[in-house]
Amino acid sequence: MTLLIPTQAKNNAVISFSQDLNHELKIFRVTPDEGSVPEFHAGQYAELALPELDDRPEQERRKLLRRAYSIASAPSQRDYLEFFVVRVEGGAVTSKLWNLKVGDRLWLGPKVKGKFTLLELPDAKDVVLVSTGTGLSPFVSKVKEHLNSPRFNSFTIIHGTRVQSDLGYRDELEKLALENKKFSYIAALTREPEGSSWSGERGRIPRLLEPDKFKELTGRELDPEKLQIFLCGNPAMIEDLVVQLHKYGFKEHSKKEPGNIHVERFW
Repeated sequence: MTLLIPTQAKNNAVISFSQDLNHELKIFRVTPDEGSVPEFHAGQYAELALPELDDRPEQERRKLLRRAYSIASAPSQRDYLEFFVVRVEGGAVTSKLWNLKVGDRLWLGPKVKGKFTLLELPDAKDVVLVSTGTGLSPFVSKVKEHLNSPRFNSFTIIHGTRVQSDLGYRDELEKLALENKKFSYIAALTREPEGSSWSGERGRIPRLLEPDKFKELTGRELDPEKLQIFLCGNPAMIEDLVVQLHKYGFKEHSKKEPGNIHVERFW
């Protein structure tokens, strides 16, 4: 959801890095003027704002348009916040954000928010992070920050996209999986042309979380006593997986009733 804030909130940050993955996906970094980013936990989101899109001079616009974006960088990275975003055609914020270049300025919210973290998880668990598209962002932050923590046995990222060029952070995650036995990376494509160079999984994500397939891919049982599963991305994927995982003994987590399915519904 896009919110309005008064223009008294002045630009206080700069685009310090920008990389187009394709015509719809971008990774960029925001560096605050103060020199260090707000304190946050892996899995949280920050708010960015830009002037309203209209024909008036920028100084005459009365409002800034604000939108929340999940953070992909680790909390231990204090110099910048990194974001992995999809271009939304006609989007009030994303359309303008997409055109910003290194050195352009914007507003960064002073507080980072969100409860989609690992803070309440039991120790010594296997953590499975399931996403589509840019829902990968908070999971990249989690892995960067917590992979070597003694609290957790392992991390697995399962990422579903349409084609290979949509696989943000692919090179980094594949390299990490080769170097660290605690980490597995599984990608699945739904529209990759037959006969391409892709040799990985194809099809929708729920197929990968059937017990036999999950064990084939990870070497682990789909066991609600051992796994904590995080879901982020396409709402249909989330709802399908919640129903599917319920059949295998998993349940959604809440403060009143702790469970092993954790969901971020940001669409």
